[in-house]
Amino acid sequence: MTPSPPSDSRRAALLAALTRGMPAFLAGCAFLAAWEVYVDLSGIKPSILPAPSRIVIQGWLNREALMANTWPTLGATLGGFALSLAFAFAASILMDFMPFMRRALLPVFIASQTLPLVAIAPLVVLWFGFGLVPKILLVALVTFFPLLVALLQGYESTDRDIAELLNSMKAGRWRIFRLARLPSALPYFFAGLRISITYAVVGAIFAEYAGAARGLGIYILNAKNNFRPDLVLAAVLVSAVLTLCLFGLTLLIERLVMPWQPSGERRR
Repeated sequence: MTPSPPSDSRRAALLAALTRGMPAFLAGCAFLAAWEVYVDLSGIKPSILPAPSRIVIQGWLNREALMANTWPTLGATLGGFALSLAFAFAASILMDFMPFMRRALLPVFIASQTLPLVAIAPLVVLWFGFGLVPKILLVALVTFFPLLVALLQGYESTDRDIAELLNSMKAGRWRIFRLARLPSALPYFFAGLRISITYAVVGAIFAEYAGAARGLGIYILNAKNNFRPDLVLAAVLVSAVLTLCLFGLTLLIERLVMPWQPSGERRR
């Protein structure tokens, strides 16, 4: 029996993805349709609850201002997430190689996640100014913990037989980490990556609320002060699309890094 050509496999994968996403798409369309009908029939003022159509129209009419404020938010998101990724990876290696550091640092990191961002953000802006640095730091604070926990859990999932085999072959601790523990952590790492990236844009917008010159957070704040809920929701829509794009990018990177893992296992 001849194997199916790659084009057929890709077509089947695309069809399966569309089939999985269809219920969510239909549910979203039904929600938006009900929202539109409710606004039309109730006669509620657009200054209180704008219809989805009005949000899209006003967003398009103000697209230049929206895009001008999207780029600073995207820059803060990517910068903070890069810092978060580097810190989580370095801290996970340190805690994996030195168990006493894990016992010392993990409670501190857990405590850092209990701090209310609404109280911390103004202080960070006060200490570091209104530039890019406080936004990067706040995004990193919001996103590093899921990555750290995922990596630590991934290291612990290493097959003991593989580690013992490498140890019997006189492999050093770093070599065992590189050949066994790090590859075992990859599925856990990408699971944590998908969780963290959904927090990153929200963290950047909240940091802009605390103090910034430009960004979606400032745009939302100004629109709210001008009693323009349509523009507020248009900016929220842009942030949601931005988050979905970054989430999709993590899925693409996962597919490129782990092509051997079936797509069904990656989504579990």
